[in-house]
Amino acid sequence: MPVTQIISKLIVLGIMASQNQEIDEDTCILVADELGVEIVIEEPEQEISIEEKLGLDYEDSEKDLKTRPPVVTVMGHVDHGKTSILDVIKKSHVQESEAGGITQHIGAYTVTVNKKKITFLDTPGHEAFTSMRLRGALITDIAILVVAADDGVMPQTIEAISHAKSANVPIIVAINKIDKPSSNIDRVKQELLENGLMSEDWGGDTIMVPVSAKTKEGIDDLLEMINLVAEMQELKANPNRMAVGTVIEAKLDKGKGPMATVLVQKGTLNFGDTVVSGVASGRIRAMTDDKNRNIKKAGPSMPAVILGLSDVPNAGELIYAVEDEKTARTIADSNREELRENRINSGSKVSLDNLFDRIKEGEMKDLNIVVKADVKGSVEALIQSLLKLSNEEVKINVIHSGVGGINESDVTLASASNAIVVGFNVRPNINAIELSKNEEVDVRTYRVIYDIIDDVEKAVKGMLDPDIVEEVMGRCEVRQTFKLPGNIIVAGIYVLSGKIVRNAKIRVLREDVVIHEGEVASLKRFKDDVKELNTSFEGGLGIEGFNDVKDGDLIECYIMKEVKRD
Repeated sequence: MPVTQIISKLIVLGIMASQNQEIDEDTCILVADELGVEIVIEEPEQEISIEEKLGLDYEDSEKDLKTRPPVVTVMGHVDHGKTSILDVIKKSHVQESEAGGITQHIGAYTVTVNKKKITFLDTPGHEAFTSMRLRGALITDIAILVVAADDGVMPQTIEAISHAKSANVPIIVAINKIDKPSSNIDRVKQELLENGLMSEDWGGDTIMVPVSAKTKEGIDDLLEMINLVAEMQELKANPNRMAVGTVIEAKLDKGKGPMATVLVQKGTLNFGDTVVSGVASGRIRAMTDDKNRNIKKAGPSMPAVILGLSDVPNAGELIYAVEDEKTARTIADSNREELRENRINSGSKVSLDNLFDRIKEGEMKDLNIVVKADVKGSVEALIQSLLKLSNEEVKINVIHSGVGGINESDVTLASASNAIVVGFNVRPNINAIELSKNEEVDVRTYRVIYDIIDDVEKAVKGMLDPDIVEEVMGRCEVRQTFKLPGNIIVAGIYVLSGKIVRNAKIRVLREDVVIHEGEVASLKRFKDDVKELNTSFEGGLGIEGFNDVKDGDLIECYIMKEVKRD
């Protein structure tokens, strides 16, 4: 059909459209009727990765599946004894004859208990656990939550529970340090109950094992329980196929080149196989196990260190064994191109600004929120208020909440769960700010609880109008304080990032919690008044009407500016 003919029909229908403009389905059908043309509207094909097109990761038939060992991740609060428990398990269940126990830390190792194998992932806490999930790799079968009997549930314990629950992984609790006189197992169980984990002996379904890494008491029970949960899960995989696995960690070794620790999930990985992972491809030139011995093959749930890749792959990336090097290079090049396009077209993460559009397009049904506040009472009040905002179109889920500043772990969890982070009276630390920019996570901070409720409600109803937004100019640290006549305190500051501007607003942070917001009273460099101080400069800063500044406080400088809506 000539374009002019179609445009004239559109004008008759009251639609002014140029030839490059999109029209909706109803308009298209009306124009087709007018022109006497029959049209068929096809559903757009879902984008699939090149690995799926080539059928590298297919489901195996039931008859080919064989039982595989469970993969276990140990999580919990700092100093609660994760490493001590792992050390005891290693020492008691790895024969000493094997080249002096474990000589090499590779992030995963296998132990044998009653002739059954268990693979432990030695990840540094739940951030690594979630960053793997972030890339779609759900490699953990069981999460072990270590809680100290004398310390109880701590902020990172709660974070670990949130991470394990959002990944839908069964949790076994190891209550450690029961040898200490101050230990109180019932108190720990009570605190865990408050966080949604009820012990089996209290009528719940969470296995809790009292252990002591020091006296080795309960360690065998813990391993028994892991085997029991693994049996109930009926973990199976087909060892007789091309291997599919996950990269647990990868690094560039000066002498050996790119090294990757791989956990095989399906099939068997053989020495000499051609493999591809993301933009990295190559032939396996060397392969060692967790005892640093050369091996020829690794089956399901077995870790191995491989050499021979062209690049360092990302941790959490899937790795596939393929027929030949040409196929591997084709996949790697295709992934590189896709990565470049994604960078250009990025912006698919949910934010309060695009929430209503996403709801209208039918993409969003759940709005996941991570809540952080300065005190426990505020957290609970905020959660209750936010949950009340759910309606037929959008269900609001608070996937994690805690007291204290917004840290990298919160941003990683939000990114993996496509959530937004809401902070009340707290601020993100510098690393969290950087990570949120890279991961494009919407981090919102507020001083008034009603503003949070208001913003989320408006976003859900599509009325959000962020005309005036806050732009952070810089951050500085208070290195020393000076007392001037008239009882005025001046802060000796060092600018950590950005710049501190004389006529901007400031907020004082103590451990990422906001303790004051106000104006700059004076800004000096040596003895001179200045308009601004740049990164790595030192100077003196007076705060209008606030004298309680202390060494180690952070001062954030920001301006409010109007932003036009698209």
